[in-house]
Amino acid sequence: MQEIKFLTRDKTKFFRTLNKRVNNYFKENNIKRTGNWKLYSKAIFMFALLIIPLVLIFTLDLPGWAQILAMIVIGVGMAGVGMNVMHDANHESFSSKKWVNKLMGSSIYILAGNDYNWKVQHNVLHHTYTNIQGLDEDIDAGRIIRFSKHAKWLNIHKFQKYYSIFLYGLLTINWAITTDFKQSYHYLKRKLSYGKFPNPATQWTKLIIGKIIYYSVWVALPLFLGFAWWQVLIGFFIMHYTAGIILSVTFQLAHVMPNTEMPLPDKDGNMEHTWAIHQLFTTSNFAPDNKFVEFYTGGLNHQVEHHIFPHISHVHYKKLSKIVRETAKEFNLPYNEYKTFFAAFSEHFKQLDYLGKHPEVA
Repeated sequence: MQEIKFLTRDKTKFFRTLNKRVNNYFKENNIKRTGNWKLYSKAIFMFALLIIPLVLIFTLDLPGWAQILAMIVIGVGMAGVGMNVMHDANHESFSSKKWVNKLMGSSIYILAGNDYNWKVQHNVLHHTYTNIQGLDEDIDAGRIIRFSKHAKWLNIHKFQKYYSIFLYGLLTINWAITTDFKQSYHYLKRKLSYGKFPNPATQWTKLIIGKIIYYSVWVALPLFLGFAWWQVLIGFFIMHYTAGIILSVTFQLAHVMPNTEMPLPDKDGNMEHTWAIHQLFTTSNFAPDNKFVEFYTGGLNHQVEHHIFPHISHVHYKKLSKIVRETAKEFNLPYNEYKTFFAAFSEHFKQLDYLGKHPEVA
C-alpha cells in the first residue's frame, strides 16, 4: 500500500483557528465533549425499538402482517443503535469513561458486525483517507457500483442509479455472513489496528464466538420457539434489509455527492491539503435543520463536523456547525451542505447516474 502523506503545514492556520474556537465553546459553556443525558435517553429509546418488537414476536401470537411490521421496526432500531450508540462509543465519545464506551461499542455485535473490523474500516481507513480510492473502503462496492470516478467503469454501471438502492439493503447481511471474516483476514495480515494491535488468535476467537451468539439469538432461538424456518429466514432478511438501506443511504449522502471531491495523491503519495482541510473537500452535510433526521441518524447529517472532530459526541454537532461553517467561509474553504434530506437523496442518485454514464471521467 502506498504511503499517503497529507500536507503537514497549514499556512492559513485554519484548523488551529477552528480548534481554538471549538475548545472555547466547550470551556465557556462548561460542558464535556462526550455524551450527555440527551444521548443516554436516546440510547434507551433506540434499544427499546430493537428489543420490544422482538419480545412481542416471541411472546404473542401475532398475525403475519404484524410480525413483518415488527421486524421492520427492529431493523429501524438496529440502525438507530448503530448510528446513535455504537458509532459514538467506538469513537470514544459516548462517555468519558472508557469501560462505558467499550460496552456500548460492543453493540456493533447487534448489527452482526465486529468491533475490531469496524474500528479499522471506519476510524482508521475511512476517517483518515476519506474518499481516496483504494484506501477508503466506504467508497469501494466491488465491481457492481461505481462510487468514484477513479474506479473501473463497466457497462452495468449505466444502470446503477436504478439498482444501487436495492443493493444498499444488503450491507449488514454481508457483515453477518462474509464481510467480517474477509476483513479480519486482510486487516490482521496488514497489521492494521485502531489502538493496540490485537492478538490474531484472540480476534478470530471473538469473531467466531460473536457469530455463534448472534445466530443463536436471531436464528436458533426463534426455531426453538416453534417458528418455521421460512418465517425465520424472511424475518431475518426484512430486519437486515431495513437496517442496511438506512445505514447505507445515511453514509452515502455524506460522501458520494456532486459537491464532494475524490482526490488522489501525487506519484510520491502526497495529498494537496492538510487532513482537516481534506475533510471539508470530501464530506457533505444534509438536512442540518431537520430535528428528526438529526435525532435518528445520530447527528450523521452533520458529517463535516463529525469528520473534523470525530472524538466529540454528535449531540454537540448542531451547535458546532455554526462555528465550522463561519470559520470555513472566513478561510475561503468549502462547507458542503444540502438543506433537505430529499435534495441530498436526489443529488446522490444523480451522481451515481453521472458516474455510470461517463467512463471517461477519471
